[in-house]
Amino acid sequence: MNTTERHDVIIAGAGMAGATFALAAAQGGLKVVLVDPQPFSLQLEPTFDGRSTAIAFSTFRMLDALGVGAGLRPHACRMDRILVTDGRRPGPASSAASPAWLRFDADEIGDRTNGEPLGYMVENRRIRAALSEAVIAASIEVRAPAAVASVEVGPATTTVTLADGSRLQAPVVVGAEGRGSLVRQAAGIDTVGWSYGQSGVVATVSLGRDHGNVAHEHFLPAGPFAILPLTEQRASLVWTETTRRAEALRTASDAAFQSHLMRRFGDFLEDVTVVGPRFVYPLSLQLAEALTGPRAALIGDAAHAVHPVAGQGLNMGLKDAAALAEVLIEAMRLGEDIGSETVLDRYARWRRFDNAVLAAGFDAFVRLFSNDIAPVRLARDLGIAAVNRIGPLRRAFMQEAGGANGDLPRLLRGEAV
Repeated sequence: MNTTERHDVIIAGAGMAGATFALAAAQGGLKVVLVDPQPFSLQLEPTFDGRSTAIAFSTFRMLDALGVGAGLRPHACRMDRILVTDGRRPGPASSAASPAWLRFDADEIGDRTNGEPLGYMVENRRIRAALSEAVIAASIEVRAPAAVASVEVGPATTTVTLADGSRLQAPVVVGAEGRGSLVRQAAGIDTVGWSYGQSGVVATVSLGRDHGNVAHEHFLPAGPFAILPLTEQRASLVWTETTRRAEALRTASDAAFQSHLMRRFGDFLEDVTVVGPRFVYPLSLQLAEALTGPRAALIGDAAHAVHPVAGQGLNMGLKDAAALAEVLIEAMRLGEDIGSETVLDRYARWRRFDNAVLAAGFDAFVRLFSNDIAPVRLARDLGIAAVNRIGPLRRAFMQEAGGANGDLPRLLRGEAV
């Protein structure tokens, strides 16, 4: 007969958002358990996730506060400048300045950020490895592989039954298992969203010369094409195409892929060579209609899966994790029921406006730039030129992208919970 194990928080999903939340909650004294259908070690394989992530400087403060930052820094590449252009044809983002030209430079806001870059580019596999080490070091219980079979909400507790018949109980369960969240479904929370008909082709490339810690984003009619700096004179390539073309690129020969790639790069980066496998990810928007349900809360992609155009998806998820951990820890210290509607609503009020505004903004940005309609192109090029010439507005964009605006959780200010 299976016994029922009791915890303070059950976390469904041991990915980056789930593991980060587990570390934050455990740091504050909550007893947590991570549940994931895949072996924990599988996340560390190079073929599991080929993407790289732009970690905002405020998010890196959080990772430092959780003891993860030190292990990541050797693998983190500073982004000191971002160059943005708009065009009809593939080509380098470092071409001569035009009205459709925008430059962000970390030095402009250095007095407010203590010399932090605009962000840090880190391969997801490195982030997962650092989080895994920290979870193990913190003696956090991990049930993996272990699939959630059912979630039952009672008056004072939630019972999660796993596929092997074992049962876990806690006042609250956190859904961090991505777009197909079972916790979200069990809580009766619907989603809104749509497909963009685009896919992101992701690959890591070796460069013939130093990238200078500069990120390039070039907008083409099919979608954005980004060259993002990594350590060891490499770059992460994020190439947005229609889904049909992206699938063709997935199956193209190495020579054909290299040929198409060079058309996008132009000649401003020398001797570009693809290293490692290619990955293709369909792009869509999915937004949960609520962040909480009866004794349940959502974080990360379970709450909001957005287009990667601004590279803010993971930063949004980790801000969720920081806010939820802070709310639950404070409630525990006050002797409150951490799974009550009153407590969970504090988290929902804190995060829902920010998440909704960012998701809507990214969606509008994609629709504005992923087309070649002449009046729209003219309007956006004028807009880019205007932003580039208005220093305070440009600096405000950089502050927002760095996650330094608004009511920040303590962890994002670099403070322990």
